[in-house]
Amino acid sequence: MNGHFVVSDAGITLVAGGPVDRTTLRMALKHAPMLVAADGGADRALRHGAEPIAVIGDLDSISDAARTRLGAGRLHHVAEQETTDLDKCLRSIKARFILAIGVTGGRLDHALAALSSLLRYQKAGGAPCIVIAGRDVIFAAPRSLALRLPVGERISLFPMAAITGRSTGLRWPIDGLTLAPDGRIGTSNEVQDRRVTLDFDGDGMLVILPRRSLRMVIAALA
Repeated sequence: MNGHFVVSDAGITLVAGGPVDRTTLRMALKHAPMLVAADGGADRALRHGAEPIAVIGDLDSISDAARTRLGAGRLHHVAEQETTDLDKCLRSIKARFILAIGVTGGRLDHALAALSSLLRYQKAGGAPCIVIAGRDVIFAAPRSLALRLPVGERISLFPMAAITGRSTGLRWPIDGLTLAPDGRIGTSNEVQDRRVTLDFDGDGMLVILPRRSLRMVIAALA
């Protein structure tokens, strides 16, 4: 399996231990029916009537009841403590795309750690990972991206490093600008034409869209 605990030609829903409501879980599973849990995310899934095919992590949060119900064959222990359970899952899954829910944990530090994981995973050449958090979806942008979105839709670009690039279809183009976390950022832009193109000269750009755009994001990335 080349170091991968789970391999799929389709999408995978990854549920972590943060707050997850039944509606969000069902929405993710509609697009990616195969379910994997990050450690205590197994309990979240079971509480909503869904059983993961695998649980990955340091396994310090999953309950004894969930361990017993799922069985040792579904538990994949990754002992190191240098990375988060999300990191452990992303590098242990090979799929067309990943929908991650419950990874922001309802805490700002957990959210920042999850976004850091997205960028590391992208640089490592992993499958597209889309985080569903509240009313938004977030993903690390590839160097070149084309999206079909409704005119007037909110689109935010948040740079995690200094990045230049070009765009079409945005109300406020990014051409000629240097975007940086401690300088100019690109939040609360707006779709002006249905086809939006983004080309970046480096890695490290996060794209944030309303969660109603999930289907279109999957189509663009996967």
